[in-house]
Amino acid sequence: MQTGPHTQIRPGAFMIPFLILLVLEGIPLLYLEFAIGQRLRKGSVGVWSAIHPALKGVGIASMFVSFMVSLYYNTIIAWVMWYFFNSFQDPLPWSQCPLNANQTGYVEECARSSPVDYFWYRETLNISTSINSSGSVQWWILLSLTCAWSVLYVCVIRGIETTGKAVYITSTLPYIVLTIFLIRGLTLKGATSGIVFLFTPNVTELANPVTWLDAGAQVFYSFSLAFGGLISFSSYNSVHNNCEMDSLIVSVINGFTSVYAATVVYSIIGFRATERFDDCFSTNILTLINGFDLPEGNVTQENFAEMQQWCNASDPAAYAELKFHTCDMKSFLSEGVEGTGLAFIVFTEAITKMPLSPLWAVLFFVMLFCLGLSSMFGNMEGVLIPLQDLNVLPKKWPKELLTGLICLGTYLIAFIFTLNSGQYWLSLLDSYAGSIPLLIIAFFEMFSVVYVYGVDRFNRDIEFMIGHKPNIFWQVMWRVVSPLLMLVIFLFFLVIEVNEDLIYSVWDPAYEEFPKSKKVKYPPWVYAVVVLVAGVPCLIIPGFAVYKLIRNRCRRRGDHQGLVSAPSSASVNGDLRS
Repeated sequence: MQTGPHTQIRPGAFMIPFLILLVLEGIPLLYLEFAIGQRLRKGSVGVWSAIHPALKGVGIASMFVSFMVSLYYNTIIAWVMWYFFNSFQDPLPWSQCPLNANQTGYVEECARSSPVDYFWYRETLNISTSINSSGSVQWWILLSLTCAWSVLYVCVIRGIETTGKAVYITSTLPYIVLTIFLIRGLTLKGATSGIVFLFTPNVTELANPVTWLDAGAQVFYSFSLAFGGLISFSSYNSVHNNCEMDSLIVSVINGFTSVYAATVVYSIIGFRATERFDDCFSTNILTLINGFDLPEGNVTQENFAEMQQWCNASDPAAYAELKFHTCDMKSFLSEGVEGTGLAFIVFTEAITKMPLSPLWAVLFFVMLFCLGLSSMFGNMEGVLIPLQDLNVLPKKWPKELLTGLICLGTYLIAFIFTLNSGQYWLSLLDSYAGSIPLLIIAFFEMFSVVYVYGVDRFNRDIEFMIGHKPNIFWQVMWRVVSPLLMLVIFLFFLVIEVNEDLIYSVWDPAYEEFPKSKKVKYPPWVYAVVVLVAGVPCLIIPGFAVYKLIRNRCRRRGDHQGLVSAPSSASVNGDLRS
């Protein structure tokens, strides 16, 4: 849940770029956001306005992205709650197919796919076959969504006062559950295969720019960078708090947690893949035994290839009529490790094969709920504080009312995710609202501090706060490496996107290769949605700067003061200037 819900983890290639980008991009930006928020004592809009009025667009863009991500992120928490409510059954409802209307066999869609697929796509989402087919509101998802937003409202009702208390539970409980799952996972057959697969380098994937973009998205999501929430949270710190040490401690813990969680996940995936591999081999063995009337037990995994050759040599015509499945361990390890497929298909299937499966299901979804809720704290802070800074709503309104209005408005818009096509909408927003805009915002944050506010002034501010200036590593990262890296990743992404059609995966029982997902092109109107969720926050930053400069020039003709030369309202040593 710390990743973007649809970020694809590419085993053997993900950890290397993730750790590289963590050091070269994530940690420097985390330190910068901690320091600038702590020094200027404002939210994301207030901070960038204090540096220069024309930079207010950076804060507005962060607020916009936080709002868009909050729209769909809490829907995922609603799905988690739905699975949690269904986990108190034995057997679990996704462990077996339901009977058809005549009670003579299983429902065809489930029989052709699997119980976990059927429960996810049909009984949970009741998904349509196209984003154009909206369908109706699914009441069980709407009810879960109502519960999710109600819990979130209670947790953030008074801002940092309530979230600070809730975070003790939401941040510590997942570690306990992860440790329990790791201990259990390592005792399962095939767990080591999954872990080895995770850490085995894949040179081909490392050369793929999309791998680096996904790793970058994971860094941004795991740290909540560029959302504005970190700047708001750090503004509550003491002005002399050691923000450098905070950033290093948080980074080490975060990096360790990501690797630790991936290890837990792939121990379970290794078990699931081994189960599927064994089932596949058993089916092929049974096919060979039945096709040639061989004694039971004569064919095993160890001598299967040898027996195939013998059967083919003894009766080629009969052998040619047999249909064998392709049993590839790497394919089984790679299946379903993207976004919702990981949580609601891969893990749920693995859980059904464990003893006391309802207990493991409850633990798993409690962990996901805590992780999702803690992420939403930062997202909501990234919306609420900027709205207060912008004076959009009357200041006399109590915080409880403001928080309630934002939660209610977001909840009502999120109704779109309760439709039959809701999952397609969620995937669309996640693909474009929570990736490239964050990269652009982060780039402008570094540019603003280094070249508008002035990196030397920023260094003196940090010296005032913690007693010493940042060392050469931070200087090189802020001035050159981090912004350049963001720019390169963005350019590679543009090249890839321009040359490819926008496609999405649909669940279509009529598809000839069902239960595989069908890849189809998005309808033309989706491009307008992409521009709205990805283009608008990116364009807000330069657009607002141009608007502000033109407005100032029209007001004071003859004043040719530029963006970089304009004085900041933030002082170097001590208090802020008015």
